[in-house]
Amino acid sequence: MARHCRLLRRLAGPGDSGCLLQVAAGCVPATSSSPESLFPFPIYIMLFLPNPATSKALHQTGATNLDLAKLRMSDTSRTTFGGRRAIPPNNSNAAEDDLPTEELRGLVPRGVNLQDYLNVMDVHLFKERWDTNKIDHHTDKYDNNKLIVRRGQPFYVQIDFNRPYDPRRDLFRVEYVIGRYPQENKGTYIPVPVVSELQKGKWGAKVIMNEDRSVRLSIQSSPECIVGKFRMYVAIWTPYGILRTRRNPETDTYMLFNPWCEEDAVYLDNEKEREEYVLNDIGVIFYGEFNDIKSRSWSYGQFEDGILDACLYVMDKAQMDLSGRGNPIKVSRVGSAMINAKDDEGVLVGSWDNIYAYGVPPSAWTGSVDILLEYKSSENPVRYGQCWVFAGVFNTFLRCLGIPARVVTNYFSAHDNDANLQMDIFLEEDGSVSSKLTKDSVWNYHCWNEAWMTRPDLPVGFGGWQAVDSTPQENSDGMYRCGPASVQAVKHGHVCFQFDAPFVFAEVNSDLIYITAKKDGTHVVETLDTTHIGKLIVTKQLGGDGIQDITDTYKFQEGQEEERLALETALMYGAKKALNTEGVVKSRSNVDMDFEVENAVLGKDFKITITFRNSSSNHYSISAYLSGNITFYTGVSKMEFKKETFDLKLEPLSFKKEEVLVRAGEYMNQLLEQGFLHFFVTARINETNDVLAKQKSIVLTIPKVIIKVRGTPVVGSDMVVTVEFTNPLKETLQNVWLYLEGPGVIRPKRKMFREIRPNSTVQWEEVCQPWVPGHRKLIASMTSDSLRHVYGELDLQIQRRPSK
Repeated sequence: MARHCRLLRRLAGPGDSGCLLQVAAGCVPATSSSPESLFPFPIYIMLFLPNPATSKALHQTGATNLDLAKLRMSDTSRTTFGGRRAIPPNNSNAAEDDLPTEELRGLVPRGVNLQDYLNVMDVHLFKERWDTNKIDHHTDKYDNNKLIVRRGQPFYVQIDFNRPYDPRRDLFRVEYVIGRYPQENKGTYIPVPVVSELQKGKWGAKVIMNEDRSVRLSIQSSPECIVGKFRMYVAIWTPYGILRTRRNPETDTYMLFNPWCEEDAVYLDNEKEREEYVLNDIGVIFYGEFNDIKSRSWSYGQFEDGILDACLYVMDKAQMDLSGRGNPIKVSRVGSAMINAKDDEGVLVGSWDNIYAYGVPPSAWTGSVDILLEYKSSENPVRYGQCWVFAGVFNTFLRCLGIPARVVTNYFSAHDNDANLQMDIFLEEDGSVSSKLTKDSVWNYHCWNEAWMTRPDLPVGFGGWQAVDSTPQENSDGMYRCGPASVQAVKHGHVCFQFDAPFVFAEVNSDLIYITAKKDGTHVVETLDTTHIGKLIVTKQLGGDGIQDITDTYKFQEGQEEERLALETALMYGAKKALNTEGVVKSRSNVDMDFEVENAVLGKDFKITITFRNSSSNHYSISAYLSGNITFYTGVSKMEFKKETFDLKLEPLSFKKEEVLVRAGEYMNQLLEQGFLHFFVTARINETNDVLAKQKSIVLTIPKVIIKVRGTPVVGSDMVVTVEFTNPLKETLQNVWLYLEGPGVIRPKRKMFREIRPNSTVQWEEVCQPWVPGHRKLIASMTSDSLRHVYGELDLQIQRRPSK
């Protein structure tokens, strides 16, 4: 039957009419001598009757057959892909259906060979790293052999035909398709017309070279185009319909956000900032404690092989509609939810209990590459992450897609469950902290991200940096995510603007309140600290590894009129409630108390010095209480390892110091991976019943991993990398893992050692061939059952391969 028929497809324009005429019908056996035996199935001929008004108008204006073809070709796209239709959701970049290679209007007359018309022989995309497309679009760093361009900016394509192209009689167009159910009105089917001049903001293709059988096009994309991987076709008009090239994966084209394009929502006008926040694949994440800031390098690796596809897979996994993937607000909000696996089978499983069975401890990761590649290959969440890991992976996701992004760290970050800007620390009458009543927590630090974009959904002035947080803390619109929240809106207290501005405002602006819980059930406010939360907010400096203080982008300085106004604005929008206490804040005492912790090295004893200062002419007796706790960096206490009480007499206008010795054996057996120790000192002045309270966290100084290299650091040349670690403890380390990676130098690798005895050293060597020139960095980490958060790094300058 297939030998006797051709599939008929009606491609008439709107308003055209057609009739279907049955010529012959029958089911006579093929052996019959009847003429009908040649047609053992019904035969139909489609007669097209053009819209009379359209035909008349064309002939009156002297339109040529080519003009009619152009009209017919544009009508085809509308008929095929336009209109409102009940189609399934188009939410997968990976899913696809091929477009037909032929869309014919009727039967092709006998003797006509469609191959005699213009045919595509080859398509050249200029997609090598050194080609102008990738260099001009700043995509030459991607380890990907496909064409990668940024939207809103022209790129070049060359098409080779079977004969010379004659614009007077030949008509063709380029088509881009994404997803399985393409529609022109959804931006998932894009017919690119050949035009005489390109227009900003519109798709178009201009012929810039027509030589022999080749045509070179400059193709302009829309700055609002969907971000993802498009399939490319070339469609040619013939009098009998459209001929289209076959699906060719080699012509697939990735479209990214474009911070270099003024019409793009992520446009960033500073070249140094674009270099840092889009193109830098190695970053620094700050952690530790406010008075002891520590840093570690992180490999974002957004240009590494497979990472771009992994980032697109994250959006596919979220079932994000393709039509929304050109909006950085939607993309960053979806990414915020998907980087954590709390409720949507996202990238990373969070764990804060110091138990990391069947996974990698958060402190062991050296970058995002292994995490994203494992997530895509396994199609299951990766174990485990904490805030800096979530932030590092989220930064890779944003930068890879072209959204300028950076990791920020907030020291003394409030996790206020009821968002009342009030962190309530309840004390027992003896001065110790009541774990039963104290539910709010102050994180020693917390990492989140900022993404740069316009906010057309908000009033003018609230674009720019937006806070986005993928660490699963609180539910937002039914999912664990946060942002994008305008940093400018947070600073001025405009917490009514979406998304999640009240939560971010609380993280940096809460009050710390010490409340004594009396045995009779009453609560008395002892001390109010309005400056403790959001003490310092930092990010990596431009072009270097140092600290950039960005606290003033989130909040005004304490005591300024603007700060008072911002708090009143937040109060007006309901972000802050009245103090939930029955007492009144007491007047300031004549006695001040403070304490210092000397530099504490892992496995060593250290001292705490508490100073009392009497500024009055009165004699005072003081009862003091010191509590030392092993804490998670989130401020949650695991256990109390040190408890000490002491009394002292304070003479008028004098000061006195008390020293407390902390022995290594008291904390080592219960130590958590980041080496955080939290000390809380309360003192009661017996004569006035005033309560003094201070708390501080310290980070133990931990040994480093040593990295060495041998060989010439040249692209394509062998180089030996040695990772070395010495156990400084008096105990044997069990189940030791060493991790190593360096973007552009060596792929992520790991090696296990069963044990490392006290004062013993292990070495591990790997041979690599760098493939990216310029400033590079090797990053290593060590993790074991009893010691974690051990890092090392080495800066390298990789030379280009000498030209022969």
